[in-house]
Amino acid sequence: MEESQLRASRYHAKDARDRKHMGSRSEDQYRRHRNHPYRKIKNETQEGYETQESRRKDARRQDRWRNPLTPDRHGVEFRVAEKTDSSQTENKPKEKPNFQLSGKLTEDTNTYRGVVIKYNEPPEARKPKKRWRLYPFKNDEALQVLHIHRQSAYLIGRDRLVADIPVDHPSCSKQHAVLQYRMVDLKREDGTVGKRVAPYIIDLDSSNGTYVNNVKIEPRRYVELFEKDVIKFGCSSRDFVLLHEMSDASDAAEDEVVESP
Repeated sequence: MEESQLRASRYHAKDARDRKHMGSRSEDQYRRHRNHPYRKIKNETQEGYETQESRRKDARRQDRWRNPLTPDRHGVEFRVAEKTDSSQTENKPKEKPNFQLSGKLTEDTNTYRGVVIKYNEPPEARKPKKRWRLYPFKNDEALQVLHIHRQSAYLIGRDRLVADIPVDHPSCSKQHAVLQYRMVDLKREDGTVGKRVAPYIIDLDSSNGTYVNNVKIEPRRYVELFEKDVIKFGCSSRDFVLLHEMSDASDAAEDEVVESP
């Protein structure tokens, strides 16, 4: 339909509506109402707006058919989804969840000499009053005694930058285990309850484990140590015997004072 015909049809439609609105008024009153300047300007602007909007819609429809990627009036671009091969997605292995320690929580608070420490001391950590000692033996040969009563915890491992008690055997981990002194409850024979500081050992998820009296302990669990316990790390041939100053050390090596690193 041409633009002139479209305008004429709209004019007659408005004329019919206006006649119905005027009702029983005379023809002269209707013509004055129809030819009022404000009414004329309003009709012309409305007609111009409708023709411009119809042209825009027609242009959008034509562009949409020619190019399906043409964005609409909201700027949204329509794209046809590409078909993917289902066999490739099915054969692709899914990534399994990783529950290992990342070290991010202790990266800022527990770093020593640029190395992130895998262990944090518990609130009940205390220095012992009893002078505990480690007597190392290698193939029945007594080595220098280690005095381990000067601090509340000792890190044992292959990394000499952070280890308090270094072990150089390749089967040992860089941060293998920790000897920790903890204040725990003590129940006396008379029924009273007190406190005491006792030695414990904890394995830090080492590769080859920690052994107490030839029994492998569970990682990340505190195990209480007692006098004359024998500790072994990984596949090392060294045995560490735990004694203190009041122990009978006649079978052990001479008490040579060696400062632990």
